[in-house]
Amino acid sequence: MAIAILGGGISGLTLAWYLQRAGLDYDLFDASTRPGGTIRTEARDGYLLETGPNSLQLSDELRELVDGLGLTNQLLNAAAMSQNRYVLRQGRYQQLPASPPKLLTSSFFSLKARLGLVRELFQPAAPVNPEETLAQFFTRRFGAEVVEYALNPFISGIYAGDPARLLLHKTFPQLAAMEQQHGSVIRGLMKSKSPAGRRRIVSLTGGLQTLTDTLARKLRRAHFGQAATHLHRRADDGRWELETTAGPAPRLYQHVVLALPAYAAAPLLQAQFPEAAAALAAVYYPPMTAIYTAYQRADVTHPLDGFGALHPKAEQPYAAGSIWTSSIFPDRAPAGQVLFTTFVGGSQYEAEARQPEAEQKAAVHQELSRFYGIRSGAVPVWQYRYYWERAIPQFDARIPAAHAAADALRAQGLHTTANWRAGVGVPDCIRHARQLAATLAAR
Repeated sequence: MAIAILGGGISGLTLAWYLQRAGLDYDLFDASTRPGGTIRTEARDGYLLETGPNSLQLSDELRELVDGLGLTNQLLNAAAMSQNRYVLRQGRYQQLPASPPKLLTSSFFSLKARLGLVRELFQPAAPVNPEETLAQFFTRRFGAEVVEYALNPFISGIYAGDPARLLLHKTFPQLAAMEQQHGSVIRGLMKSKSPAGRRRIVSLTGGLQTLTDTLARKLRRAHFGQAATHLHRRADDGRWELETTAGPAPRLYQHVVLALPAYAAAPLLQAQFPEAAAALAAVYYPPMTAIYTAYQRADVTHPLDGFGALHPKAEQPYAAGSIWTSSIFPDRAPAGQVLFTTFVGGSQYEAEARQPEAEQKAAVHQELSRFYGIRSGAVPVWQYRYYWERAIPQFDARIPAAHAAADALRAQGLHTTANWRAGVGVPDCIRHARQLAATLAAR
């Protein structure tokens, strides 16, 4: 049985790795000469930048992959202070409570909002509604203040999304399940909390691209710089023919896996599966810009004692928030400097994402100066901009049709594994690809 994998991001690479370990025959094709997809680490002028995911939660599946690749000794733990998370409220950063009990006792929320949290413990579950958005769910269970100052900044800063559009059952199905199983989300969170606490936040020596580069080097049948251009399922035996920019693929395939962004997979389906192609093409990826800004440490009065800070829409910010990169991993900036990674854009800030580079850099400096107590007259030591025209897929009202189309295509020997299918986090993609490898190996 031969399997074609189209796409060399973390999903495609992980799938190929596990197929190879299971002794299955595969070919991986990717348009880029550089493996890894959106995972990308750049060394520039003494700074180490992540222009995709900035760090990873060390899930069981990620740990197994790292161990299997021989990278265990290259894992880097985030600084202990990175467990602290901040949110902008009334023009200043306040630490967000890290657990349900602290939510009830902290002054971060008003007394009215905290009483709402207590009431949530005794609020019965509502009937299942697959079309319910995150904002509707959190408003119903916790109230508007929690939506504005906890949910909104989290979804905007981490998912580049809008909680008024993202679907609960697609984005956080575990929360919907907690309501149904425990009658209370808070009670469910407390019961499901791991004894070890929050998962470790990690990177790798040399950055996250070390993971994907290592995966690519260990694959025996990976073809980079070869984009798939045409896909056709033969009527006589059901096998797949594949054309690439380098010519016809070397063989026919019983299974094809689309490990591609939805918008890149859609054209390959157009000829034989036009309805599925339309569903995948409709998946929404908003634009996003990252502005990397460095200052002399002496010019920044804020202690930067955490992972970073997120900005609620209600505060009318310019940026969705900033990661305090040099606080999490001190080796990412020269000694005596601090490095911010600031995110501009997403579905709630599309216009800002597409502004000219100079305008974005100036606006970010102005906002950082305002919120971090940067010394009057101080200017950035260094700035850099990275832009994604299509950033993170949104699990909104358009995603169920794409998922349904992907499910239906499995009967044709056509499979999908990518962040629009598995979930937007790297550990989600690794888990999904590993599961798909096991399914294919069992056939």
